[in-house]
Amino acid sequence: MTTYHHAGRRAAAAAFLGGTLEYYDFFIYASAAALVFPHVIFADAGTSGTLLSFATFGVAYVARPVGALVLGHFGDRVGRKRVLVACLVTMGLSTVLIGCIPSYDTAGALAPALLVVLRLAQGVSAGGETAGASALTVELAPDNRRATFGSWTMNGIAAGFVLAGLVFLPISSLPDEALYSWGWRVPFWSSVLVLLLAYFVRRTLAEPEVFQEARTQESTSGLPLVTLVKDHWRDVLRLAACALFTTTNTIVSVFVLAYATDSVGLERSTMLWATIVANVVAMFTQTGAGMLADRFGRRPVFIVGCLGCAAMIYAYFAAVTTGHIVLIFVAGIALTSLCYSLPNGIYPAFFTEMFDVRVRYTGMAVGLQLSLLVAGFAPTVGTALMGDDSGNWLPVATLTAVLCLVSAAAAWSARETYRVPLQDLGTGRDAATSPASTAPYQERQTAS
Repeated sequence: MTTYHHAGRRAAAAAFLGGTLEYYDFFIYASAAALVFPHVIFADAGTSGTLLSFATFGVAYVARPVGALVLGHFGDRVGRKRVLVACLVTMGLSTVLIGCIPSYDTAGALAPALLVVLRLAQGVSAGGETAGASALTVELAPDNRRATFGSWTMNGIAAGFVLAGLVFLPISSLPDEALYSWGWRVPFWSSVLVLLLAYFVRRTLAEPEVFQEARTQESTSGLPLVTLVKDHWRDVLRLAACALFTTTNTIVSVFVLAYATDSVGLERSTMLWATIVANVVAMFTQTGAGMLADRFGRRPVFIVGCLGCAAMIYAYFAAVTTGHIVLIFVAGIALTSLCYSLPNGIYPAFFTEMFDVRVRYTGMAVGLQLSLLVAGFAPTVGTALMGDDSGNWLPVATLTAVLCLVSAAAAWSARETYRVPLQDLGTGRDAATSPASTAPYQERQTAS
């Protein structure tokens, strides 16, 4: 009991801090892409500045599959911990350096070029972060609490949104001259504090026992990608389809932020506060989702959440369009804290459980990043769909809803894994029908 709980809690804490750093960086970049970069980095682009700025936001999602392949390979070959430390340092340093980029007026075309390079570096590191943190936490958690422990990866992401919002809130209230000169840089420089704390915790972790045993027995794959394509390609495609619901996140945090301030005329601070409140609540509801998934299964919780997102995205856009602050906050909590938190809180367990230990890191990383490639460019696609009519949000909401429905359908086709012992995951052995394979699960369940 002590071993599993202690190791699992340390892994959950490390995943929490890593997620905090990754999505602190994500959200301050999203905020800057919507509010600052069109005026600072793409100052010569005129009305196309916002579109180009959103494109740089999406560039990281092009690099993420590359990072997933490379980092997933080493994560399944040499260990989860070392790769996760590398992810952390790359992400943190890239973010700090973005804050040092000169404006277009100072450096000309060099400014957007540097932004793209550093954004690519962020994308490569992010390609391995969530998958590795999820695999590590799930492998160290008690079998009957894998989704609960795994939810802390996503709680870290919610905390990153909250922290970024609190930092960016006073910055966004600065006069335009101060905001566009030095103000926007402060949140990027501040990420070094989270980086140092996360690095200290992560470097003290041990490798999961199930991975160490596989490496000792020389049963790890020499080329995880080859094994993945040969034996698990259906699971990769299923995972990618399941993860399309994450488009909700990029639409809400990037597209709606720009839409609310530019088209509806709302204050930047209003939308930032709406995001902060919704993510504070999500830090509780995501763990609740994990507890539900450990009790009733992954599939029902995931599917209900995706269907809720498909419906609530329309309500959220409608609320923002009214400009009514109370409605915006209520709709934001309903969408983000309730509906989105259900699939988001349990996917670290649900997705990693689709693969065996030999390809777990690579499988989740590749499948997730293929889907996030769609999510990353969703704000750009949404801007194009809206066209010249700044109030035409219906196509954007419909695109998001359709992708959520695809996620629900893909989850329906997945195997239920919440009672499958760790060593049997991805092997085709069903704990529900095999007394021999149920024993380790029963033993660890009793111990926890």
